[in-house]
Amino acid sequence: MANQSTRRDFLKTTSVATAAGAGAAYFPWTQKAFANQAKNDRPIIGCIGVGSMGTGDARGHARYGDIVAVCDVDSNHANRARNDKNIGKGKADVYEDYRKVLERKDIDVVSVVTPDHWHVKIAIEALKAGKHVFCQKPLTLTIEESKLIRKAVKESGKVFQVGTQQRSQTRQFLTAIALCHDGRLGKLQKVQVAIGGGPTSGKLKKQDPPKNLNWEKWLGQTPLVDYIPKRCHYQFRWWYEYSGGKMTDWGAHHVDIATWGIDQNGPGQGPTTIEGTSTHPVPLKDGMPTADDQYNTATAFSVKCQYPNGVEMTIRHDSRNGVLFEGDKGRIFVSRGRLTGAPVEQLKKKPLPEDALVKLYKGKKPTDHKGNFFQCIREGGEPVSDVASHVQAINTCHLANIAIRLGRKLTWDAKAEKIVGDDAANAWQSRPRRKGYEIDA
Repeated sequence: MANQSTRRDFLKTTSVATAAGAGAAYFPWTQKAFANQAKNDRPIIGCIGVGSMGTGDARGHARYGDIVAVCDVDSNHANRARNDKNIGKGKADVYEDYRKVLERKDIDVVSVVTPDHWHVKIAIEALKAGKHVFCQKPLTLTIEESKLIRKAVKESGKVFQVGTQQRSQTRQFLTAIALCHDGRLGKLQKVQVAIGGGPTSGKLKKQDPPKNLNWEKWLGQTPLVDYIPKRCHYQFRWWYEYSGGKMTDWGAHHVDIATWGIDQNGPGQGPTTIEGTSTHPVPLKDGMPTADDQYNTATAFSVKCQYPNGVEMTIRHDSRNGVLFEGDKGRIFVSRGRLTGAPVEQLKKKPLPEDALVKLYKGKKPTDHKGNFFQCIREGGEPVSDVASHVQAINTCHLANIAIRLGRKLTWDAKAEKIVGDDAANAWQSRPRRKGYEIDA
């Protein structure tokens, strides 16, 4: 049986293995086999953010490692996770301050499932503390944060997985990407991303925060404002202060699939121009909401992005949630419920190469999302939902939001990562952070 130091050394050394090495002969690995490892061979996990999504992710992590700490600024969430039979099992330590989790030397892996505006700060500090990191999408709140987290991951040598589970848990998306990359659609010309519109709330009442919630801590880097119940927990995503509305919520999934399919989510890649129209539930002045008592992210939008390879991508609100790829030889539609089109039907007579999905998985056999993360920790290599490709896709979503909020066309230099000829728009790459919540990159 491996002792504690052996496990710790193993987890540290495997994290820096190259993706090329991981692409060698596949070593059979399953959730059951990992779960059956002796206790000292299972990763020790701390979960930061255990609301509804955080609870689901924590249960997924618990199949592969042992959760010893749960953290949330809402004590109801933290105590519920501690007592969950699949998470804390009544034994995990409870914290309000995430830094207490990062200080623990026994913790190997940190799961960050907070509102979007907290992701990068916690993730960078976790990497600096020597932890492997899982972080929910959208990973960043701004383009500047995309640069910071990409740099931090590269310097850390740790395994970092983004929670874009469509790359793993829904096999039809992998098949769609493989069809695109294998030339089954011919030369790609258009891709349409439908992600649904955002909700409205009407005016909401300001009130005192509940005793179980540290509201000041929840706000983090964002401006200190009065508490409104629908500003936080699940509804935070409908406020530009904390997220990007449907554009980044579902865009983090479908724009990721779209840019992967058209091979435009690598280093220095991205759109050249971005323009669009939108409807917002409150008036905007110079792109900023003029009301502070109701949802403010776009309820409807249509954005066109031009790519240097000649592909045009549209992002729009549409109830037909999914991605439509169009080439000069065919087209396919993919969503979480289906994959359709003539190239799909032709798979019966002309299947994809046997290693097509393994190549997309960077040499590893496709598995569930958390399984891929822990497999990379155990064996080395990079998860299929890696940081570098994610920030390329989410930056497109950020640019789309900047374009519709300012109401003008943007020209983007993807290699320099700058908006060209528009200093005012370029300033939107970052935002001020409240004192005490700066990101130490």
